[in-house]
Amino acid sequence: MDKTRITTSDIEIDEVYSNLPDGYALEAPGEFPFTRGPYPSMYRGRLWTMRQYAGFGTAEDTNRRFRSLLEAGQTGLSVAFDLPTQMGLDSDHELAAGEVGKVGVAIDTLADMQRLFDGIPLDEVSTSMTINATAPILLLLYELVAEEQGVPADQLRGTVQNDILKEYVARGTYIYPPRPSMRLITDLFGYANREIPNWNTISISGYHIREAGATAAQELAFTIANGLAYVHAGMEAGMGIDEFGPRLSFFWNGHNNLFEEVAKFRAARRIWAKQMRSLGATDPKAEAMRFHVQTAGSTLTAQQPLNNVARTTIQALAAILGGTQSLHTNAFDEALGLPTDESALVALRTQQILAHESGVADTVDPLAGSFFVENLTEELEAQATSLIARIEEMGGAVRAIEDGWMQAQIEESAYAEARRQSDGSSVVVGMNRFTVDEERPIPVLEVDPALEEAQVKRTVEWRSSRDNDAVQGALSQLGTKAATDANLLPPMKDALRAGATVGEISDALREVFGIYRPS
Repeated sequence: MDKTRITTSDIEIDEVYSNLPDGYALEAPGEFPFTRGPYPSMYRGRLWTMRQYAGFGTAEDTNRRFRSLLEAGQTGLSVAFDLPTQMGLDSDHELAAGEVGKVGVAIDTLADMQRLFDGIPLDEVSTSMTINATAPILLLLYELVAEEQGVPADQLRGTVQNDILKEYVARGTYIYPPRPSMRLITDLFGYANREIPNWNTISISGYHIREAGATAAQELAFTIANGLAYVHAGMEAGMGIDEFGPRLSFFWNGHNNLFEEVAKFRAARRIWAKQMRSLGATDPKAEAMRFHVQTAGSTLTAQQPLNNVARTTIQALAAILGGTQSLHTNAFDEALGLPTDESALVALRTQQILAHESGVADTVDPLAGSFFVENLTEELEAQATSLIARIEEMGGAVRAIEDGWMQAQIEESAYAEARRQSDGSSVVVGMNRFTVDEERPIPVLEVDPALEEAQVKRTVEWRSSRDNDAVQGALSQLGTKAATDANLLPPMKDALRAGATVGEISDALREVFGIYRPS
């Protein structure tokens, strides 16, 4: 019988570890290169933010879920938007038919955003928005809602994902070609630095790269390479790395291999700190990686779905042991549909049990000095750094994506894992081993089709009630500015204030930038 054990990144695991890597130095928590965490006291000073991802149907539906989660002890909001909103299509667009409110909340207008946060004081919560191609528009809508609440922009806290490169690599919700998309990202950097200084302007996402089939080392390398592309773009736009660097954050996938995942998170901080310092960062806040983790949706099984509670707990534990600043735990029924109120509450309670009953937050970096974890951290750093160097030789992440190289690497890894699951060498409990003949059905949340009709009607009525001349004038001005080097967020905000919709602003930019069609 073969006794060899390997991680997802093909790192061979020794039977026994008795030494730390040669020349290994372990710094204190909060010190460069932040292997042990970005803050000296970590969870003894403050627990991670429990930020459960939610969004479906209309703004009112999601508002009710937000209120329920906040009352249950959640400490931050995380918004899922439906596909039409992500693609810059209003709910009454022909391509939006059948997708409105299905995988997130439908937001077309300022009124929708007002309903989404009705009764939720925006100076008391931090809000994460998983939005990319239309991220500047949604952030401006959020800012306008805060203005109406009387909340100054400098009191707003949160994150827009705003990571378009991983959309070309792994997910597909892009609109414009890569170069103008990068321009929108740096425009958001510059605007937020002036107007919303406490906002995290990007969440550079490895989550979707891993969901597409990447290994842990590839998730590290491709995500950090994308991050470096954003840093270069910001610097080329005239911003200092210490100016925008502290507002960059990351979004990682929490997968099943407990120790590899802990090592991955520790290696990520170390690699990023070294890369940022090499680019000229001197502010520790620009060097220290802060990140959110979501447990792995791709590991959830429709078979025996209650087993997903155990998977999610292991993945969440890895994120905490690895030093995450924010965490979402998936609900056990998400392989079947949107989470019900009950399953969403179980997912939140999983975090609360880990925080308050497990003792995992009692000391900083509790696995530090583990021969196994420190060796894995070193191995993952070496693999990822080698891949990053290869990407830089190609001309950087944008070129590696345009050439299809990153995508091909992920496809190869995904195929290899599919083969392992097919032949049983990679065990998935309840799916390819330890199966049962009959499954007990569980309730699944379904979105009422009537919600789409209501949202479409609402959007049509919005357009009929506004000053259309003012809207068209503002959209024309946006198109004119898009053909120059001007920052586009101020004219976007003017158009939104006049009553323009998400789709109309996106259309104005499509006319100038075009749309991306992969070769």
